[in-house]
Amino acid sequence: MNSICIDGVRFIPVELVDTAGLVPDAWKGRGLGNQFLDEIRKASSLIHIVDASGSTDLEGGILKPGMHDPLEDVKFLERELTMWMAQIVRRDWQRLIRTVESRRSDLPSLLENRLSGLSIKRKEIIEALRMEDLNAGEPSRWSDDDFYGFIDALRRISKPMLIAANKIDVPASEDNLERLKSSGYMVVPCSAEAELALRRAAEKGLIRYIPGDSDFSILKPEKITERQKRALKMIRERVLKPYGSTGVQEAINAAFFKLLKMIVVYTVEDPEKLSDHEGRILPDARLVPEGTTAKELAYMIHTELGESFICAIDCRSKVRRGEDYVLKDRDVISIVSAKKRA
Repeated sequence: MNSICIDGVRFIPVELVDTAGLVPDAWKGRGLGNQFLDEIRKASSLIHIVDASGSTDLEGGILKPGMHDPLEDVKFLERELTMWMAQIVRRDWQRLIRTVESRRSDLPSLLENRLSGLSIKRKEIIEALRMEDLNAGEPSRWSDDDFYGFIDALRRISKPMLIAANKIDVPASEDNLERLKSSGYMVVPCSAEAELALRRAAEKGLIRYIPGDSDFSILKPEKITERQKRALKMIRERVLKPYGSTGVQEAINAAFFKLLKMIVVYTVEDPEKLSDHEGRILPDARLVPEGTTAKELAYMIHTELGESFICAIDCRSKVRRGEDYVLKDRDVISIVSAKKRA
């Protein structure tokens, strides 16, 4: 079983990488820049945690709330990522130009190979070229603005980002939230401190709270101190009521379902009982990109299933689906292959 269900809510494990903080000119190797940038090479999307209260400067120094403009944090990260990607491409840029203009290869193919370590795909390169209206056949005619415009577009496409506006319970954050929304990114109001407090209280059995909930209920009022009661009241009044949640789970959900456009598919072995060979009902929930086909799903489960694919059974309708069937969100699928069913 690859996921758990709590009170009807399915939680699917995903991989999150908590990266080292950046300082200006990290792309040149300053601070822990190289470590940070190396960690995001294979990231599919980015959640940029911004201090919405403006109480932290670009160097990580502590300020009074409202003294720093959090929009500067957004612009700063954009520049660092773009310059980092640009220097990788620049290393072989003249050679790439000669190869393209001698017609020995095309630019998207060469760049896909050059940027393979960053998990950047050919279709993303083509889309960035289209967005910037650039001639991929004559890159020698590009200006510096053309080059950096292309890299910036490629960054936005290949590493889509949302902003987690943290410390939303601090008064100075309210005005800054609107400023952050003007950046053009998806912005999720967050309070990591509130989420941590609620999870700890839930683990101790003091409250009932599931990550992503819009409220909590007190289970053992006699065991909660006056200080804890005040803290819980503040969380409810300053975070949950105005924003609907602490934002932590919402930011993760948004990264997968909105930025990466993933869907959830349930895979079973027994299409009648909707179970695996151990009898567990809907044991596996898989996140797959929109547009994934039945045969591609089979390969995701196991190479042998893909290679010996016969059909997929849509367990809701009991209809057999071919290899080109495009999966829908919350499909329940059983793969039939020459080897086995899964």
